Amino acid sequence: EESQICQTVDPWGGSYYVERLTHELAEKAWKLIEEVEDLGGMAKAIETGLPKMRIEEAAAKKQARIDAGKEIIVGVNQFKSESEREIELLEIDNTAVRNEQIERLQKIKATRNNEAVAQTLQAITEAAQRGKENLLDLAVKAAQQRATLGEISDAMEKAFGRYQATIRAISGVYAAEVSDDESFRKAQEMADQFAEQEGRRPRMMIAKMGQDGHDRGAKVIATSFADLGFDVDIGSLFQTPAEAARQAAENDVHIVGVSSLAAGHKTLVPQLIEALKNIGREDILVIVGGVIPPKDYEFLYNAGVVGIFGPGTIIAQAAQSILRKLIN
Repeated sequence: EESQICQTVDPWGGSYYVERLTHELAEKAWKLIEEVEDLGGMAKAIETGLPKMRIEEAAAKKQARIDAGKEIIVGVNQFKSESEREIELLEIDNTAVRNEQIERLQKIKATRNNEAVAQTLQAITEAAQRGKENLLDLAVKAAQQRATLGEISDAMEKAFGRYQATIRAISGVYAAEVSDDESFRKAQEMADQFAEQEGRRPRMMIAKMGQDGHDRGAKVIATSFADLGFDVDIGSLFQTPAEAARQAAENDVHIVGVSSLAAGHKTLVPQLIEALKNIGREDILVIVGGVIPPKDYEFLYNAGVVGIFGPGTIIAQAAQSILRKLIN
């Protein structure tokens, strides 16, 4: 109202500030493009894991700057609300949804023409082996016969196999931004104290279970905790609780950090704790990080979780909290 800024079509037109930012963005983007081209194109770059590594580096650097207060996020690390407004959430019983979906699949398989389904799936496998035909067209025909997505994927897997991602971790990026931060140094000192006390460094496994494929946050935690002095193992995506428990036991970790961003925590975390008990490793502590509704905290603590870290958590402070539990 006062400045009448909305009366101007392009209030930033001719601005040196905006032009400089645009120029810097273009230069940095071009460097990335050249890096990809030097590897032979994006397909080759993806095979080496370069794009994913660059994303993880940027995410770790961003998180470090937020934690250190170098980058301001209003409501996160500056000008926080003194009172949190409770938001009403829709709670989904994922066990009931899963059972309902299984029932629907069973009904479809019982009422479809299974001979026709088998023929379309075999056609997909043979076409995939030849490598010359339109697989999408064949997949559509299989779906029209009521083949499931899993069956269509399995038909192609017989020819192609299944991609196994190589888990890589970066280091030094987080520390470079916060090395002079008091909380960071304190956490490092505590990690050193634990190593001196126990004869080895605190070891943590980052677990992503169920159908939660969002791993940016998990990778940030992995690189930052490594910079803090932890030995960090990263579980593969889509693990079952039993698989995560087995890997944690085999690697002899002190703690499992479950990253949850897809509302599976009330099902998967208790199953993980039970799986650890079943193999005699209830000594391994379990913490949870990610998007966890506050009303679910009590449920998780009662299930055996020793720490919960939600959005806005400063990583070095979370590490101190974890180390206190391990040291004590």
